[in-house]
Amino acid sequence: MTTQRIVRITKRLALVALALLGLSFGALTSADDNATALRNKYDTFAPQLKSNVFHRPIHLDSEETQDTLKGDIYAVVDYPFATVNSAFNDPQQGPANWCEVLILHLNTKYCHATSGNNGATISMNVGKKTEQELNDTFRVQFNYRSVATTPDYFQVDLSAAKGPLSTKDYRIVLEAVGIGKGRTFLHLTYSYGFGMAGRIAMKTYLATIGSAKVGFTKASSGEYIGGVRGLVERNTMRYYLAIDAYLGSLALPADKRVDQRFASWFDSTEQYQRQLHELDEQEYLQMKKNEYRRQQMPQ
Repeated sequence: MTTQRIVRITKRLALVALALLGLSFGALTSADDNATALRNKYDTFAPQLKSNVFHRPIHLDSEETQDTLKGDIYAVVDYPFATVNSAFNDPQQGPANWCEVLILHLNTKYCHATSGNNGATISMNVGKKTEQELNDTFRVQFNYRSVATTPDYFQVDLSAAKGPLSTKDYRIVLEAVGIGKGRTFLHLTYSYGFGMAGRIAMKTYLATIGSAKVGFTKASSGEYIGGVRGLVERNTMRYYLAIDAYLGSLALPADKRVDQRFASWFDSTEQYQRQLHELDEQEYLQMKKNEYRRQQMPQ
């Protein structure tokens, strides 16, 4: 091999190395920026986190556009960052742990995580708020992706192209930053899009069996908002309470955790009966016991 060719190869390898370093440095910078932005949110919301209508350290926002709905919850949880990170951002156990969270929701009938060459997938069946055969439900395929990880910040993204009732572009995004004293500041986003068919389906639901349902935000009239914003606020809150119930169960022996999660989630939702009450406790617990048993079997 000539000296000139060796020089050319060396230059190419150096350029590749620099490019890889640039990508790594860019990703790290982005994660650091996101961590700083989330800490700034914590500082901004600090007074509201200490005293609010929820009687827990959370702040809720929602947004409706012509073809999207989004709910955001910011919350302080009394668990170290390392605990939260290992629960939801672990490349091996994270996807399965998300299924343990998602099954707590009334409308989740089944959840199973798998890993493949293209990453992890979470298959979730959604349906009515009562017991249902799986073949009568709708399957949503979420792609699980760890977006960023640093010693005190992470972001995880669950995304699905299609959902029930002609909805689409589902995203569940969780980011977290350590704030010291064994506490973590979370930001949960739940969003999805819809076309004309999806909007008609949602409005039909809200005009019939969902007509009396409200969200958490109060309009200028002093009344709670309803409609599709109320819908996304309720579900964002349900997912947050599921995350909190999951974290709260980790200190228990493994054989006690599942029952504790169901009981804790139900008790938490009953604190907001106006928005979240749907079933009696025994009806919910029996339904979830049956669904969780089904979830342990391949479908």
